Amino acid sequence: MAKTGESLRDKPRWSLVGMTALVTGGSKGIGEAVVEELATLGARIHTCARDETQLQESLRKWQAKGFQVTTSVCDVSSRDKREKLMETVSTIFEGKLNILVNNVGTCIVKPTLQHTAEDFSFTMATNLESAFHLSQLAHPLLKASGSGSIVLISSVSGVVHVNGASIYGVSKGAMNQLGRNLACEWASDNIRTNSVCPWFIETPLVTEVSKATNMKVLSYIHCYFSILILIK
Repeated sequence: MAKTGESLRDKPRWSLVGMTALVTGGSKGIGEAVVEELATLGARIHTCARDETQLQESLRKWQAKGFQVTTSVCDVSSRDKREKLMETVSTIFEGKLNILVNNVGTCIVKPTLQHTAEDFSFTMATNLESAFHLSQLAHPLLKASGSGSIVLISSVSGVVHVNGASIYGVSKGAMNQLGRNLACEWASDNIRTNSVCPWFIETPLVTEVSKATNMKVLSYIHCYFSILILIK
């Protein structure tokens, strides 16, 4: 296991040479870090994002490092665009996919009573529906590879209470259950499924949400860790 502050690129413990991966939302934040680590280990990667300019900037950086990365512009909250994305991936990787990282996510921080129907629909479509549908679409490619792995980027909010994140928490809690179901249902197809539940990480999304809520998100973080200290 890598030590704190140490990247796998410094001392790689294994190789992903010959493996293929699809990482959604790979131009920034957690997704960008995942793309870099998988590429460092030798995997061929396709990633997508909504912002074409930012995606091209990331692609130039990856190409300069010699990474095998291809990209496409895609809003995964759209069913049609998800289907087009998977068609692209199938063509690039010749019908086989080893790794699917469902990373795309959004968070609208509000008290529960202030949430609108649009807030609910957009959050669910982006966080949960995209992961569910992309997993469905990827299944034949993952099975064809003989060794498939699905990683769902969930959140601590899907396990415990976080102020102002009721809809976000619902989407991530459901994602965790989806992971359990797929892990059992698709094990016979040699497809593993795992959910990863990080706490708040300093990403562009968290920064944006913090500014929009007058830094309330950061105050929740400080409060949460203060409670943990008191409990210990």
